[in-house]
Amino acid sequence: MKLRNTIVSFLVALAAIAAPAAGFAAEQKMADAALMEPVKSVYDHYLAIQKGLAKDSLKGVEENASSIAKAVRGDDTKMLPLNVAKQAETLAKAPDLKTAREAFKPLSASLVKYLADTKAGKGVYHEAYCPMAKASWLQTEKEVRNPYYGKSMLDCGTLKN
Repeated sequence: MKLRNTIVSFLVALAAIAAPAAGFAAEQKMADAALMEPVKSVYDHYLAIQKGLAKDSLKGVEENASSIAKAVRGDDTKMLPLNVAKQAETLAKAPDLKTAREAFKPLSASLVKYLADTKAGKGVYHEAYCPMAKASWLQTEKEVRNPYYGKSMLDCGTLKN
């Protein structure tokens, strides 16, 4: 009887240790899956746009935004919502910096939401928020690089994570 109680106690302790580890493994697997292609490609193109806008440049915006739209529309698994493609297409057509920055806001909101919903990209992508622009964006740097105001207010905003 004493041996049985010891075994039961051991199994209960083992389950208590294994449960959080299993949860972490499942969460990590979900995060890894969320950044499979074409999602990773979308974020790479997005970051190129964010960096360009932070430097007050439209160079590469049309190409990168078009690549985002193409990746989303060509994804048979529909990992990202179709509105991301539409937002990227709007951004690709922006004729000037001001219009591009406005078009970048809804695209950023959609991609921030995707990462939050899938719990993906922890420690890789940082959400930043600018109270003056009333908008968030994603970046990989730990120093704020504001795409909405560029060089005039490059460090305006705060990192949320």
